[in-house]
Amino acid sequence: MDERLQVYEDKMKKTMNNLGEEYGGIRAGRANPHVLDKLRVDYYGTPTPIQQVANVNVPEPRMIQIQPWEGSMVKEIEKAILTSDLGINPTNDGKVIRLVFPELTEERRKELAKDVKKKGENAKVAIRNIRRDGNDAFKKLAKSEDISEDEIKDLEDALQKLTDKYIANVDKAVEEKTKEILTV
Repeated sequence: MDERLQVYEDKMKKTMNNLGEEYGGIRAGRANPHVLDKLRVDYYGTPTPIQQVANVNVPEPRMIQIQPWEGSMVKEIEKAILTSDLGINPTNDGKVIRLVFPELTEERRKELAKDVKKKGENAKVAIRNIRRDGNDAFKKLAKSEDISEDEIKDLEDALQKLTDKYIANVDKAVEEKTKEILTV
């Protein structure tokens, strides 16, 4: 692949990865340890991801169990979960914290599906912006260097093909996540 195109493909890949991370944080009625990814706890003065101070597992489809390696971290982890936007109250027995995910209502599922679509649309906009930036760069290239119009046209066509590929990937991701959310 032309290195002039590689830059834009890398940006599109990052957009897809970002969308994947956002979708990982949406809870679909099943316990998914990735909902904790953005949470940080105070570990000796340093904001640290929960996964680095505790063992996180999913013993049941709708429960996450968090077992801190140090007993003193139970309160810190509980505080981080309560102050987050997870909307789940943790329970603990002094050693282990449990998060029980309630079954989603039909209304909540539809809201989440809308959110998934919105995030997908934002990703498509980002990909199209990357294409626009690429086309602008190719036009500047045509003015500054001795490069033929055909070469510029080929670059633009290749960039359009990349854009189409990534837009299709976004549509597929949206469809899969929506199906996951709406499945009872």
